[in-house]
Amino acid sequence: MPQPIFVINPNSTEEVTSGIDRAMEPLRIAGGPSIECVTLKEGPPGIESQAQSDAVIAPLCSLIRQREADASAFIIACFSDPGLHAARETTSKPVFGIAESAMVVAMTRGERFGIISILQGSIARHARAIRAAGLSERFAGDIAIGVGVTDLAAENSVLGRLVDTGQRLKHDHRADVILLGCAGMADYRKPCEDALELPVIEPTQAAATLAIGAVQLR
Repeated sequence: MPQPIFVINPNSTEEVTSGIDRAMEPLRIAGGPSIECVTLKEGPPGIESQAQSDAVIAPLCSLIRQREADASAFIIACFSDPGLHAARETTSKPVFGIAESAMVVAMTRGERFGIISILQGSIARHARAIRAAGLSERFAGDIAIGVGVTDLAAENSVLGRLVDTGQRLKHDHRADVILLGCAGMADYRKPCEDALELPVIEPTQAAATLAIGAVQLR
């Protein structure tokens, strides 16, 4: 049996980690690696700025060093991909960022991807990542719902905002695949996909799918 894949929530909100854990359930398959979701206790309640993203790099890498001997792969479950390259220098095990993974999977599901962000300030960070990946020509747009990480559990109002924003990306920006731009949105993938009638990518699921493949093929 392969060693576990560790999914690290780099914010300290346990409710977000619980949502990520529920999203992993379809990917816990017989004969495959187990998937363990852990919370970075030193993280802020939500990563909503570049400064917060940068601040978790050191404790994130420390946690990876502590778990390296027991892990087959790591997933950094924040759409800012904080510390992704530093983490890859920290361990010999594969490390997946959920934003990078979601964009990779989006390329297989449509021609133009749109992102639903939490806050307006997230959009510039995402744009830098898209340019760095060389995917600007496949990028349809990025719209924020104006909800912080810790408020994503308010299901009725949040789902409505997600669907309305997805419709704008679909009709006004010609997106044919939608990325949920925060790991805290994990519980909303299926209802969003049903409402939008487009592929909706939950980024931690995308990263876990890639991680399972990497572990099984090693």
